[in-house]
Amino acid sequence: MKHSMNRRNFLRQTMTALGALSFAPSFQSAPETNENKPNILFIFADDQTYNSIRALGCEEAHTPNLDRLVRRGVSFTNCYNQGGWHGAVCVASRTMLLTGRFLWNAKAVDPHVDRECAEGRLWPQYLERAGYRTYMTGKWHVNCKAEKAFQIARNVRGGMPPDVPEQYDRPKEGALDTFDPTDPELGGHWTGGKHWSEVVGDDGVDFLRDAADNDQPFFMYLAFNAPHDPRQSPQEYLDMHPVEGIHVPDNFLGEYPHKDAIGCGRDLRDERLAPFPRAEYAVRVQRREYYAIISHADAQIGRILDALEATGRADNTFIFFTADHGLAVGQHGLMGKQNMYEHSMKAPLVVVGPGIPENRRIDAPVYLQDIMPTTIELAKIDIPDHVQFKSLMPLIAGQKTTSYETIYGAYMDKQRMIRTGNHKLIYYPKIEHYRLYDLDTDPLERNDLAENPKYATILETMKTRLGALRWEMGEE
Repeated sequence: MKHSMNRRNFLRQTMTALGALSFAPSFQSAPETNENKPNILFIFADDQTYNSIRALGCEEAHTPNLDRLVRRGVSFTNCYNQGGWHGAVCVASRTMLLTGRFLWNAKAVDPHVDRECAEGRLWPQYLERAGYRTYMTGKWHVNCKAEKAFQIARNVRGGMPPDVPEQYDRPKEGALDTFDPTDPELGGHWTGGKHWSEVVGDDGVDFLRDAADNDQPFFMYLAFNAPHDPRQSPQEYLDMHPVEGIHVPDNFLGEYPHKDAIGCGRDLRDERLAPFPRAEYAVRVQRREYYAIISHADAQIGRILDALEATGRADNTFIFFTADHGLAVGQHGLMGKQNMYEHSMKAPLVVVGPGIPENRRIDAPVYLQDIMPTTIELAKIDIPDHVQFKSLMPLIAGQKTTSYETIYGAYMDKQRMIRTGNHKLIYYPKIEHYRLYDLDTDPLERNDLAENPKYATILETMKTRLGALRWEMGEE
């Protein structure tokens, strides 16, 4: 990349500046030994939207352990994924994370990730060469074997649990609902005999016990399949979220007007989960099950955090929590993640660790894949030239107020998005249709300003910026 040397110089300057701050003071002049490097615990959810944590304002969620992380660290309130090149958006998100490349460069690499792995160019492999013992469990969904990328990999899962026929086109008020999210006999997340979230919890605890007996710093990649559908959890977690206490989102629609043009019609698997047109009852039930499976995963995260404390190494461990993207679950008449609205493009991102401020919010837009270069920087090795995402540390340390002037998003050849400041433009190429939103005054994106004459200049400016950024991003 043409900016790689500038980036290297910036990172050197940043680390020098950080040494003068309270952040990670032990990094200032310590010799480069494994004992001085922090541990890294990466906890990864699947399909968890940004506004699904109680401590960050979601009153319907029961997330005591994620709340615990929020209180202990920094939360990025505008954390984006760049989108996807097919319906499984998680593939693009995870390929970007593992390779450090922006969307379309990641797509080009996607068929050859096994070659990248063979050459040692994936995220965990850089940390392994820096002296880390690397562990992985849970969802992978990348075109190489996790067992080749990590030193220890266990219970590696595919893109989603086996789907259940009963989970589709439901529920319908007044009709029998044959999907029971608490029934292990249906399979799904219970395939194999134990709920997959509990398996990740078990593996995380076991990994930490192993790491406690090892002098090496550790990197753990703990990837839940939750809250991806089928949204199943034990009864006690459903009981925490009675359906009568679940509200219908303010941006609820019975049907999204452009669903077919943007690839989110009746043929898209995610959209078939609920009946068309959307009904308020169905959305409440679906959201109840969504919050319940998040709470169940949260309990496993609590087990992992407790195990970390028991190792005696928590004080020298950075914890990152995020998800691969968000999810609509009834907002804008949509159910899935294959759209450019905030609920589907944004994920939570929480950072906890030595020197990290407590209970702080950072509103600067970032990408969730920024975690990759952040950890490489923490490991005190050079960020590879091909990595396009940016470390979060200058934002956390107050050395920068923004990392990206414009946020970019795309879905196949059907949707494009940019955000600059408080304005967001969505473009549907197949029908030459634009939507414009002011996220400061309209965070739920209910008021399209594209046809408002008062915003004509802003609209044209955003169109021009989108065109330039599409070229800069290397669109095909």
